[in-house]
Amino acid sequence: MMRVLDDPISQVRLSIARITDKTLWSFLEIRCASGAEGVGEASLAGRERALLDAAVENLPRWLAGEPLPGFDTPPPLPVAALRTALDVARCDAAARAEGVGLAHRLGGAAAARIPLYANINRRTRDRSPAGFAASAAHAIARGFQAVKIAPFDEVGPALRDDVEGRKALDAGIARIAAVREALGPDRRLMVDCHWRFGEALSARLVEAIAPFGLYWLECPVVEEPRQIPALATMRKTLNARGTLLAGLEEFTGAPAFLAYADAYDVMMPDMKYVGGVDEMLRTAEQLAERAIAVSPHNPTGPICHAASLQLCAALPGFSMLEMQLDETPLFWSLAQPGLPPVDGGSSALPIGDGLGVTLDQQAIGELTTVDLRFSA
Repeated sequence: MMRVLDDPISQVRLSIARITDKTLWSFLEIRCASGAEGVGEASLAGRERALLDAAVENLPRWLAGEPLPGFDTPPPLPVAALRTALDVARCDAAARAEGVGLAHRLGGAAAARIPLYANINRRTRDRSPAGFAASAAHAIARGFQAVKIAPFDEVGPALRDDVEGRKALDAGIARIAAVREALGPDRRLMVDCHWRFGEALSARLVEAIAPFGLYWLECPVVEEPRQIPALATMRKTLNARGTLLAGLEEFTGAPAFLAYADAYDVMMPDMKYVGGVDEMLRTAEQLAERAIAVSPHNPTGPICHAASLQLCAALPGFSMLEMQLDETPLFWSLAQPGLPPVDGGSSALPIGDGLGVTLDQQAIGELTTVDLRFSA
């Protein structure tokens, strides 16, 4: 586990940057009493107002020494995002102070290569089957052997298994078919449903995807305890056809994940929400004991990507890491001295101490729409 040196945080900055017309990234930077600095990412798409409210309420109290929330009962997601980003920044600063990379400090191999899969959803502005296929071809050209899409734009939980519901489902299936054709039969294809399906239409979904050899189906229905039996049944049906069931990208703390141990083959803790470095390690260790694969959720900005790469080198049960592919060149340019390039569908670890990257302050300053600063 990560032991953070006794070096109190003296300053915290939360900045929210406008990245595209539909994307904001949130970063949390700290300065410790010794002068050591670190950075974490707290991006929370569409919930930036809640993140700011949580920051105003919690960051001054945490700086004053109030205990951070634990994980036996997960805190609200905005609080979890701040808590996680603060911990990542703290661990980044501690590793920098020791002059080592974070993976090395956690016992991971500095020379590790991390297998990646390409999330092509946000780069796909043309939402037609042909537009999805073009993005898949772009991912292949970049060397990826695994691709994830979110094709069910027209589906919502209120839809029933009727003419309207089947029409919405069929639109997504057409996109899946086009991507599978572009990828060929041997590359992995994952489909993210973003909790869009109700009970009736989810049963038809499982049948409709059968011809396409999905590697996994992700987040088909809302993730609430009452859904665990239905998810477990769906998992058995999918497994019989060679497809895994994946989910839990917004969960915090090992106990919350373990409650779904019978429901998923793959769980997706996120380095923005899971609770921090130690909590990611603890979660992965306990999932690995139950033969549940760990594939961290990572569809946002460069700081979360760097932190995820570092942690994946030390995670028990790790399978592959998500990467948001080419939504914007800012993904590459905001991180200094630079993120490792994708090579053959995998990545080396960032070179350098801590996370291995920091934010380009001039570039982020030009994009920042909200800038909150707190001092101890």
